[in-house]
Amino acid sequence: MTLVDHLYELRYRFGVALLAVIIGGIFGFWWFSHQLFGLPSLGDFVTGPYCSLPSDMRLSPNDKCQLMQTRPFEIFMIQLKVGLSLGAVLLSPIWLYQFWAFIAPGLHARERKFARVFVGIGSLLFVAGAALAYFVAPKGLAFMSGFGGGSFFTALTGGEYINFVLLMLLFFGISFELPLVMVMLNRAGVVSYAKLRNWWRGSVFALFVFAAIATPGQDPLSMLVLAAALCTLYGLALLICRAHDNSKARKQASAQQVDPDQPSELDTRPSEVDVGGPARSGVEEDDAT
Repeated sequence: MTLVDHLYELRYRFGVALLAVIIGGIFGFWWFSHQLFGLPSLGDFVTGPYCSLPSDMRLSPNDKCQLMQTRPFEIFMIQLKVGLSLGAVLLSPIWLYQFWAFIAPGLHARERKFARVFVGIGSLLFVAGAALAYFVAPKGLAFMSGFGGGSFFTALTGGEYINFVLLMLLFFGISFELPLVMVMLNRAGVVSYAKLRNWWRGSVFALFVFAAIATPGQDPLSMLVLAAALCTLYGLALLICRAHDNSKARKQASAQQVDPDQPSELDTRPSEVDVGGPARSGVEEDDAT
């Protein structure tokens, strides 16, 4: 393909991926205020961490758990943002496939095999991180709202709260990809298990610093949970890198058992010639005639 053909291909793949996200966003926009198959609405799901706070710690107008709208059309933009985020997650197989289909022709068969595995595992890790963030968000809100000795109550605006929840889901999901990056670099030969093992003290410290910076709520509970999860995944990644390097070392050792400078053993003895074969008997018959 020429450069222009590659640009046309990129435009087509990007258009299909964008269309998938928009379709998913329309579905998420509708689900925000409607129940689906007996499930709670997306709005109830998103406001769940806030509504899990005790009623005496949050503003409850109309005896209901509600967020404040302080600007015109703020709720419309919130509903659109949440819907597009849900659409990007639900239809991620479509736009991930478009990205894969664009780069796959330039990869070798072995690279394509590993890319499929890493994309699948990366999706599962992102979902696991987002699920952990949704579980930790109420605990972080309750911890931060507990300060003040009962002199304050929590009255969050819709925009601030939704941004907080989405950032929690995003940062936790992306953070869970860090161990996968380690395994990919090890598979590519960039870093070895020995180096990663020697760096483990600095790596653990860096993970705690990263968790303190990446946690949107800046509460110590969310930071500790994220740091503990990342350290656990870091340990699992070290075990995977160790198994890979040991397997690679065994293969190299078996290959080095054959000395390339040593000549191979050849049988120099002449082979026996069959003089009584069909060709010889045919010659004797001609001589007899």
